[in-house]
Amino acid sequence: MPRVKRGTKRRHSRKKTLALAKGFFLTKSKLYRSAQEAVEKSLRYGYKGRRLKKRDFRSLWIVRIGAATRAAELSYSKFMDGLKKAGVDLNRKVLADMAMNDAPAFGTLIGKAKAALEKA
Repeated sequence: MPRVKRGTKRRHSRKKTLALAKGFFLTKSKLYRSAQEAVEKSLRYGYKGRRLKKRDFRSLWIVRIGAATRAAELSYSKFMDGLKKAGVDLNRKVLADMAMNDAPAFGTLIGKAKAALEKA
């Protein structure tokens, strides 16, 4: 069986890891073993962070919608229930943007939600 030394493949793999570790502190950016551990951990944090970002933005949108609906003397849950009953199908991102930047349009949505709640 021939002997395998892994010449270029190993070098490319190590180079790739060290490139990902660029900017890390001290040996984590210079030595392969330290860099590999740091890069693996940073990739795990990145994966987790991408999921947490979705959670954070959704809660931010809910807070903004809730603040705008409370100004119109309506709770967030009643507002969302009213929109559902009125057949308005807008996601929270769009609703939060309307609440921040387009108050008259958001006011009409509040009116529709209140009307649907009274009707039901």
